[in-house]
Amino acid sequence: MGESVLIFVIALAGLLLSARLFTSGAEKVGQYFKLSPFVIGVFIMGIGTSLPELVSALFSVQKGVSQIIPGNILGANIANILLILGVVAAFSKKGIELSSRYIMIDLHYLLGTALLFILMAYDGQISTGEGVLCLMAFLIHTLYLLRSGDIKDSAPKEEPVHIPFPVKESLMMAVAAVGIYFSGEYTVTSLEKIALALEIPAAVISLTLLSLGTTLPELAVSFILIRKNQQEEAVGNVLGSCIFNATMIPGIASMIGVIDVPNELLALPVAVFLGATIFFYLLTNDKKISTWEGMLFVLFYVAFLLKTAGVI
Repeated sequence: MGESVLIFVIALAGLLLSARLFTSGAEKVGQYFKLSPFVIGVFIMGIGTSLPELVSALFSVQKGVSQIIPGNILGANIANILLILGVVAAFSKKGIELSSRYIMIDLHYLLGTALLFILMAYDGQISTGEGVLCLMAFLIHTLYLLRSGDIKDSAPKEEPVHIPFPVKESLMMAVAAVGIYFSGEYTVTSLEKIALALEIPAAVISLTLLSLGTTLPELAVSFILIRKNQQEEAVGNVLGSCIFNATMIPGIASMIGVIDVPNELLALPVAVFLGATIFFYLLTNDKKISTWEGMLFVLFYVAFLLKTAGVI
């Protein structure tokens, strides 16, 4: 099993690095084509940080271990809400101040997509038809963002400057795409072998080990935004990633085959996922996440991991 663990660590590291390189290159290409910061932030950064989860999901269906997908989605979103948002708030000197937009729109979409995912998974399977509904939910959210977001820069326009096409970044994207493909394949294969060796369901390992690993891009981006004093943007990145995970990942993966949802995921993980989402929604009604509330979030996540592992 030692060899499988080593392959898993190396493949996961390669997957995260490749996703980061792909996102950085795509951001430069987007700037060349004069895409607005809004479009670059929502689509390139949001989708880029969720690439590890998406690639893992596609290989899971292809290899006949689709039960990894719901475990990864639940684990990643629980980690996003409790761990990453908790860390962001805990390391912010004055906590996080939220605008009305997050309270009235994004949080509602977060809660709605959580309920939709649980509804689709409740019977133990996510079919292609149910996946289409998830894709439609993401499309609705995307169309709203495009219609209501600040797409055009309101700052005074300066004299246009010719920017050469980012050839280096384009090549980096191509190399990163190859890295994502092979890293994703080896990540899923090694995870399956580890599950067999430990006689633990693959869904449970994906709920903890894999999901914690694939949320590292969001954690890294959040730390960068904290250092830039952009806590609200960090919250937006996490919210966007959670919505993408709950809608696009099962939606796209179900186009390849039916996704199985094991019974062990329909008990504690679903309850924690829904509870964390509702708890986050209630705590942010005052448009603020305090440092102490962030610490409480992290404590809840640690308790979830220990409970899942059977330690407590």
